[in-house]
Amino acid sequence: MIVTQIYGGLGNQLFQFAFGKALATRLNTELRIDTRFFNKPRPHGLGLHHFSIDTPEVERKRLPAMRHDGLLPYLAAKIRGGDWTMFKEKSLAYDPAEKTLSDGTYLKGYWQTELYFRDHADLVRQHLQVITPPTDENRKVMDEQDACYPVSLHVRRGDYVSNPKFNAVHGTCDLDYYRRAADLIVERIGREPVFFAFSDEPDWVRDNLKLPYPMRIVSHNGPEHNYEDIRLMYRCRHHIVANSSFSWWGAWLNPDPDKIVIAPKRWFADPAMQDHNLVPESWVQI
Repeated sequence: MIVTQIYGGLGNQLFQFAFGKALATRLNTELRIDTRFFNKPRPHGLGLHHFSIDTPEVERKRLPAMRHDGLLPYLAAKIRGGDWTMFKEKSLAYDPAEKTLSDGTYLKGYWQTELYFRDHADLVRQHLQVITPPTDENRKVMDEQDACYPVSLHVRRGDYVSNPKFNAVHGTCDLDYYRRAADLIVERIGREPVFFAFSDEPDWVRDNLKLPYPMRIVSHNGPEHNYEDIRLMYRCRHHIVANSSFSWWGAWLNPDPDKIVIAPKRWFADPAMQDHNLVPESWVQI
């Protein structure tokens, strides 16, 4: 059995599941998920149940000790020991040591590169289709997409702007990036698409991002229905992503081998951070 710890926002949760699923498949064993992180209220809730994931929770009695379980449960689990070999993420870079892992591994990390699951991409996409029925408003957007040539565009702001620490690490993609990316998409496809814009601050996008092309701002879902935005993204023909794991998945889940994905060349604002292997080789960085 392989166990993968699930924590963080929805994009992070999808990376954690994807690596776990690929590893368990390679080792011909089963995958279980550990969602203890969400026992307490979090800004971003557990979202995997909206996807076609058939992975059950792991039995928690013999799981590795975690500090957020509380001091006494943590000390008791430390004394008792566990049944797993812990594999912790050392850095953002792909770790080839994952090729040496065996049954009984517990995965703890973000694993933000497709190199951990590229060999099982079709299987991962199969298990990461949104299965929660769309709301009436989202069904209308899907109908609009079916009636045009849709391209997704994602603007990540929120705590990337409001939190000074996050801003120093991540930064945001400037407006010029989106204009250049949109022009490049139009140049390559040779026609005028409709850009479907997604953001955690849709009003800011409406007021500030002006493109010389049709643009539909999708603003009705909010954090409680963010999985709806991912579904609407991966239904588009091509993609302009932000420096965000959320729109990374909106683009990657599109199975079309001929899709064009534009990504920022500089993923992190902090020069000390390096985004090894984060952007797939087939994507265009500008």
